[in-house]
Amino acid sequence: MSLDSIARATFPEGHVVFFGIDGKIILTPQSYEHSSTIKSMQYDTVVSLGRHAKTPSDVYIDFPADENSAPDLAILREDARREGKRHTFEDVLLISEVVSVSSARKDYDDCTAKYGRYGIPVYLIVDPYAAEAVLHTEPTGNGYGTSRVHSYGTGKLPIPLADGRTFVLDLDELPLPEADSGR
Repeated sequence: MSLDSIARATFPEGHVVFFGIDGKIILTPQSYEHSSTIKSMQYDTVVSLGRHAKTPSDVYIDFPADENSAPDLAILREDARREGKRHTFEDVLLISEVVSVSSARKDYDDCTAKYGRYGIPVYLIVDPYAAEAVLHTEPTGNGYGTSRVHSYGTGKLPIPLADGRTFVLDLDELPLPEADSGR
């Protein structure tokens, strides 16, 4: 797709458009609930891990076989270094995806299988519509060996990271959708 055709293209309302250096165009739905949930998790990373912790949001991470991802939130090893312009999946300690209207199947099924297959130690699905966080640990070749559901409003959830640090997700502070927002 040429720059001229991109400039003239119309993209669906309510979506953020990412243009990858590899030529991919990714449309990501953007909602208030999605954005607020990511912001809340980012705040928790600062409180838990410090201001300068490596916690990218919506930033490409290289995976093998051209399965690159830009997760809603990632927590990287403290000594992680970019290879070229990106970090690799080997730097990742935790990935979190926030469920949105169009991403539920991908977040619950596709990403669980993918992140487990590549050995991401912790995969956290945060679902504002179900008011729960699903914590996956013990990666396997096709997913995770352990999954635990934690409801919003049940306090602070300590999540041990493979490097000895602990990320604490405050389940009391995660935003809920407004009554008329729908999925």
